[in-house]
Amino acid sequence: MRFTKDHEWIELEGGIAVVGITAYAAQQLGDVVFVEVPEVGKTVKAGDALAVVESVKAASDVYAPVSGEVVEANADLADAPDTVNAAPEAAGWFAKLKGVDKGEYEALMDRPAYEQFLDTL
Repeated sequence: MRFTKDHEWIELEGGIAVVGITAYAAQQLGDVVFVEVPEVGKTVKAGDALAVVESVKAASDVYAPVSGEVVEANADLADAPDTVNAAPEAAGWFAKLKGVDKGEYEALMDRPAYEQFLDTL
């Protein structure tokens, strides 16, 4: 699993990358009340807006940590947006991407580096 400074996580499973927000981000947002996931087939570049998450505190874009094409979106979040709070780095994922550049993935922070980054906030 890798992480961005915008608090997205990504995990490669075979040739597919699963993307979501970190536990830290979910905690900072508070109770998530709405999630807009991307359309299947959407092509994104690293840093593009991928999804939207709204909480009782704020609405935030979720950015693509790497470039790729959306092959699946977590439709379950429409009926259960609180899954993002309950399991942000598991069942609360937002999208799955294919065609991911492994160089972009490898350039992201691993968990120890991300935890060290959190200590600076």
